[in-house]
Amino acid sequence: MIRGIRGATTVKHNQEEEMVQETKQMLEAMASKNNVKPEDIASVLISVTPDLNAAFPAKALRLIDGWKFVPVMCMPEIDVPGSLPKCIRVMMTVNTSQSQEQVEHIYLHEAVKLRPDLQDK
Repeated sequence: MIRGIRGATTVKHNQEEEMVQETKQMLEAMASKNNVKPEDIASVLISVTPDLNAAFPAKALRLIDGWKFVPVMCMPEIDVPGSLPKCIRVMMTVNTSQSQEQVEHIYLHEAVKLRPDLQDK
């Protein structure tokens, strides 16, 4: 079955090192919590808020051992007034036997505000 795993994190600064580090942490947590291996991943989409342009957060994916061939794409997030700033969002599409209810979505730092309903899952 193909499922989507969501993830989001925030950074404090528009700096390449921080953006890549926080994205890597989030991707690794998404894979670990859902028992996902690189060969299970169909694709990864990463969006960033307009205040983040110091780096492509997809660089983080290439730092993870075994993820060389995982397709990834970055894009800008919609600039909605009042939305969470300095936010990096991920949609990882994977092949898994988990049900939708079993999938663990990962929200780190200030991004926990995006889906408080999933924090006590």
